[in-house]
Amino acid sequence: MANYIYLIRHAKPIIDKSGFFSKAQAQQYLKDYHLAEVEEILERDEHLPAGKVRKVLTSTLPRAKATAKMLFGNDVELVEDEMFREFENRIWGLPIGKFPLAWWQVTSRVLWMLGLNQKEIESFIQAKTRAAQAAHHLAQEAEKERIAVLVAHGFLNQFIKRSLRKQGWKVKRNGGRGYVGITILTK
Repeated sequence: MANYIYLIRHAKPIIDKSGFFSKAQAQQYLKDYHLAEVEEILERDEHLPAGKVRKVLTSTLPRAKATAKMLFGNDVELVEDEMFREFENRIWGLPIGKFPLAWWQVTSRVLWMLGLNQKEIESFIQAKTRAAQAAHHLAQEAEKERIAVLVAHGFLNQFIKRSLRKQGWKVKRNGGRGYVGITILTK
């Protein structure tokens, strides 16, 4: 009998990211994003394991917890864990000029991945190690319960998926990087 792991990205945060941002505004956006509420989920994906889940693992961030409650209701036990928080990001750059938010985010993320923007935050190597530990935890949960469900974040979920594939898990459905994207792995 197969075991299943569901990796679900949170719903779309309700936050405006249009226009041009100074460095300070981009830094404030990151803070606000972590606390933002999410859009209501109007339709449930047919790939959700509705009725089969007693426990859902989530990040400690509000957008993941709110998404889990919307998808699975109040009868499911939510287990929050710092291990499942998103990879950290720190806005990098000189405090001059205004740019689209994506410029600040992509530049900062790329420099972080290269090890050049990790002052006072988790390094990329540490984050990948944490994702591998999260994958191991999910695999153990799936072996014990036959199913493990995680509602977390896009970047983290991608690295968890990579680690699970290295452990022999097969991607049955790739939910992509979109909001409420559901990736299903089996072994």
